[in-house]
This record gives sequence, C-alpha cells and structure tokens, in this order.
Amino acid sequence: MSRLPYRIQPLADRDLDDHVQYLREREPAAALRFIDAVFDTFETLSENPEIGAPRPFDSPALAGLRLWPVPGFERWFVFYIPADTTVQIVRVLHGARDLPTILGP
Repeated sequence: MSRLPYRIQPLADRDLDDHVQYLREREPAAALRFIDAVFDTFETLSENPEIGAPRPFDSPALAGLRLWPVPGFERWFVFYIPADTTVQIVRVLHGARDLPTILGP
C-alpha cells in the first residue's frame, strides 16, 4: 500500500497541545522528544495504516478506529482511522485516562 496523507482532527490537535504543555512544565526536553515521536508515529501510520490494533466502539463515528503507541512514550497512544485516501488522527491520549469514556458516544 502506498503512503496515505494524515489529517489531524481538532481534538487530536488539542490533545497534542495539552500533552506538550504538561511535559514542557515538567521537563522541556521531554516535550520536544514527545512532539518529534508523535509526528514520527503519524508518518509510520501514514505508511502502514493497518498496523495498529483495532478498537471497537459503539459509535458509528469511530468505526475502524485503531491505536498505536508513541515510541519512547509507550503510555501515550495515537487513535486513528485509516480510510481509502487518508489516515484520520482522532486523538492522542495517555493510557491512564478513562479511554472508554473519552472515546465513548
């Protein structure tokens, strides 16, 4: 399969801003490593859209949702939906969060 462009959805963009701000306040160098790792992950998903583990949810809007860990930050996950022409980046969330509630209907 050829590389698909990725599209960062507004909630995923907000997640990134929040995570980077959190890390920047605690360890600025980690914030830079995190953002690099996340965008490397987006590229990986763009090249291999089926690589992530499927995550079934009741919401039709989340049909086909998959997740993949951020290398070096394995407790953070990219939730995405591979489509015919794009990879939709839905959320970027820490695994300790209440994921069913956050991603629920």
